[in-house]
Amino acid sequence: MDKLFLVSFLGLLITHAVGGNMLYDKFNILGELEDLNIAEEDMELFEDPSWISERGGKVLVNVDSFGAVGDGVSDDTEAFRKAWNTSCSTSKSVLLVPPGRRYLVNATRFKGPCEERLVVQIDGTIVARDEPNDWDPNLPRNWLVFSKLEGVVFQGNGVIDGSGSKWWASSCKKNKSNPCRGAPTALTIDSSSSIKVKGLTIQNSQQMNFVISRCESVRVSEVQVSCPGDSPNTDGIHITGSTNVVLQDSKIGTGDDCISIVNASSGIKMKRIYCGPGHGVRCHVCSCGSLIKGGSGYVRGVRFENVRMEDVANPIIIDQFYCDSPKTCQNQTSAVQISQIMYRNISGTTKSKEAMKFACSDTTPCSNIVLSNINLEKKDGTAETYCNSAQGFGYGIVHPSADCLSSNDKGYILIDHKENSELAEPTGDHIVHTEL
Repeated sequence: MDKLFLVSFLGLLITHAVGGNMLYDKFNILGELEDLNIAEEDMELFEDPSWISERGGKVLVNVDSFGAVGDGVSDDTEAFRKAWNTSCSTSKSVLLVPPGRRYLVNATRFKGPCEERLVVQIDGTIVARDEPNDWDPNLPRNWLVFSKLEGVVFQGNGVIDGSGSKWWASSCKKNKSNPCRGAPTALTIDSSSSIKVKGLTIQNSQQMNFVISRCESVRVSEVQVSCPGDSPNTDGIHITGSTNVVLQDSKIGTGDDCISIVNASSGIKMKRIYCGPGHGVRCHVCSCGSLIKGGSGYVRGVRFENVRMEDVANPIIIDQFYCDSPKTCQNQTSAVQISQIMYRNISGTTKSKEAMKFACSDTTPCSNIVLSNINLEKKDGTAETYCNSAQGFGYGIVHPSADCLSSNDKGYILIDHKENSELAEPTGDHIVHTEL
């Protein structure tokens, strides 16, 4: 089991088709990384939904009024489609999924654009069919998809339940005799802008739980994502092709990455994320099916800070040889360029020999990795650092030593002098990451 309380992950930038290199001196690099601060984001959602009275001027659109039964057995798909069409075409409307009921809904696309100030209020439970053979062949990778929206709020105390147990059992990762095939994502928000999501629970997805795709300006808070630790490929929140996304105050437990970020994404910020079980936050810079098939690109300007590790495998890792494949991962010849990555105020224990691992491509080395105030110990041995084609520098305490990081200026390689430790004093709450 992994547990991670993430205080700050800042300023991720991934794009395609990058040409040329930019050289920064170390002070400029530090200055740019220091500027990646998160202000408390505006999360002004409708805390006390105005549809409960006439005062708010909202138009209530209840799925029950369109024939939804809510017994968890009857097919309520058509009722949801009709309710969506009405609410989408009505200004200041609230699409209500009322509490205390279970609504069985098949794979469906809910398309915009919609009239202004639409609220999707989910207080009941929406469940998917649990039998893979009954799934709509026209939507093999989707369950609930919302697209082409602007300024829509998704909120409530309800549950989106993917009923994924049979999908997991039929996965080739569970049983190698099974054919490898894709499975649906529970909730997808696609090609949308100025979206807010708050308070919802997404659980037991067939595969990925919540995907933010090709979106701009998305705010997610107080969301819970839950899948068993052994459920395959059940990424918690997956971000692709999106900009200006803020995730905060959420709990995520999955069988794969708690949060995964892939190509053409920028301005991704997250605070106070509790992760476990799961693999933490992963930027897919060299995994099959993500950036490597797109050719080249970069990840630049990322800061991890205020993290407390407890018996964790690979507490700090960059791995351009990772691939989600049964075949051996080869040294990549067109890997994504990784630069300006800061790890600061990270301490605790590692259960793997390599407390820090920087495995970068020989043809596209990692550059400007910054380490500050790192103290990682191994309970039953000596912690080590592994490097391949990685360059960087450090200040303050760095333990274990990372002298394997190359540098053009040897005078700047990883200082371990106590007189510099004041440069890296811990600030704020620490992340707690436990792996059992």
